[in-house]
Amino acid sequence: MFSRKQLKEIELGILAGVDVSIYAKPKFSWGQMKQIRRGLEKGLNVSVYAKPEFSWRQMQEIIWGLAGGLDISKYAKPKFSDRKMWKIRSKLLEEKNNV
Repeated sequence: MFSRKQLKEIELGILAGVDVSIYAKPKFSWGQMKQIRRGLEKGLNVSVYAKPEFSWRQMQEIIWGLAGGLDISKYAKPKFSDRKMWKIRSKLLEEKNNV
């Protein structure tokens, strides 16, 4: 059974024309659904993070890395907190900008 917020994210995905079957599953919180939907809308490869073991904040860090052209394999691991992911992503971005 979906919550009201989950149903809203599914509706927003349908309106945006994305494949909601990727995230229209009760195992995802509405926040996770939102991040997956945003990635789909940006044309990103969401299969990397569309997993229930990632929190929505972790998903957000992965999206920012994907959008920035970073090697997210360095931090896209459920064992890293969103704060740790942010630190790694920031360092990768800094290295990229200094090249």
